[in-house]
Amino acid sequence: MIPIRSLLLCACAAAALVLVGCSRVPDTVRIGVAQPMSGPLGPLGTDMKNGVQLAVDELNARGFKVDGKAVKLEIVAVDDKADSKTGEAVAKTLVDAGVVAVVGHLNSGVSIAAAPIYAQAGIAQLAISTKPEYTQLNLPTTLRLVANDALQSKALGSYAATQIDGRKFAVVDDSTPYGKGLADLAAAEIKKNGKDIAVRASLDDKTTDFSKLVPQLKAAGADVFVTTLADFQVAALIQQLAAAGMSEMQIVGGDTIKTDKLPAAVTGIRAVYATSPIIETREFVAGPQFLARFQQKFKGDPVYGAHYAYDAVHVLAAAMQRSRSADPGKVLVELKRIDALAPVTHNMRFRGDGEQHYGVVSVYRARGGKWEPVTRSDTW
Repeated sequence: MIPIRSLLLCACAAAALVLVGCSRVPDTVRIGVAQPMSGPLGPLGTDMKNGVQLAVDELNARGFKVDGKAVKLEIVAVDDKADSKTGEAVAKTLVDAGVVAVVGHLNSGVSIAAAPIYAQAGIAQLAISTKPEYTQLNLPTTLRLVANDALQSKALGSYAATQIDGRKFAVVDDSTPYGKGLADLAAAEIKKNGKDIAVRASLDDKTTDFSKLVPQLKAAGADVFVTTLADFQVAALIQQLAAAGMSEMQIVGGDTIKTDKLPAAVTGIRAVYATSPIIETREFVAGPQFLARFQQKFKGDPVYGAHYAYDAVHVLAAAMQRSRSADPGKVLVELKRIDALAPVTHNMRFRGDGEQHYGVVSVYRARGGKWEPVTRSDTW
């Protein structure tokens, strides 16, 4: 016979264990958001933060639970100012705040600088940055939400070489590590497809006077211009090409030209195309519903990757529920093996190296003052 006192002690111990188990899931779980909230890239970073906010508000309204316990999700948002040193500082701030994961950063340089800090703390970093080196740091916490620049460069070069009716190509970059690297890979893709690159040049990221370049293009007979210049630079180039009578020129650019401003500037030349790993919301089946909710909450349209940030939070929430924990390490393990149904983009899955398994690159054409989707692929 077991004494009643022993039974009571066992019961109390069991109850204590249950309470300890419940306490492992906190009442509030914090999600970090590290984006440029000010400066030229402020609208893009704020757009990402708004995507996170919409997801968090909806999950809280539904009564989000982890391991059967009601949990309130909370955002800790910081401004990385699109600066690497600031990125390191705010990463430490988020680690100290005890976030379960971070949706950050926008700029590849900032993501790469901050990555070791998140890795040391074992906190998942879900970045929309596209530079391949981000996931080549051999850190277990670096996860990418979209396709990387290696795929975009193939799309840029392959589309220009195989889908554009052109004879001679010009490839011009902005001399930045991002732009030059993308252009070099695109040029290699063009050559691989047997096309002639008549002009290969590097300018800076502020040039708008192309009085030397345009005659060079004309003399070389270039009729396809592949570039990583920015939107305002390409807009100025279009005017100067048209003035030089080069109406048959077709421009294929990267995501730096895919802005709302450029389509209105396309006049006097044959066509302008842009590649981007950020697929527009309206291209997804669930896009219209997301847009309606986003517009209602923020009184405007998303301008960049809000839908990716929104889906990242839902995938993170699924990982917490699957792991039955809000411990960053356990959640990270689940993030790297979960194949979650993302509400807008449909699927979001991270490969073993942190790259996005379902990443694709779209091609758009500027027509009628807006960008029209032409095609998209995950193979190129």
